Amino acid sequence: MARKSDYFGLGYIVSLILAIIPVTSWILGFITRFSEGKIVAGLLRLILGWNIIWICDLILMIVSKHILRLLNV
Repeated sequence: MARKSDYFGLGYIVSLILAIIPVTSWILGFITRFSEGKIVAGLLRLILGWNIIWICDLILMIVSKHILRLLNV
């Protein structure tokens, strides 16, 4: 069984492909944070998701198989 990754428990390869595409990374990033109940972190992703957060998400998805957890609030 493949190890589950971020983006709704999808597999690592699927999550990595979705993280590479900027629009899907932005949309799924804030939806994931909202679904975890992290409203402030979701709003930050919604506002700032097009720049440095996307690059950090991509690097962290490759290295640690998880998206950036900027705030746990």
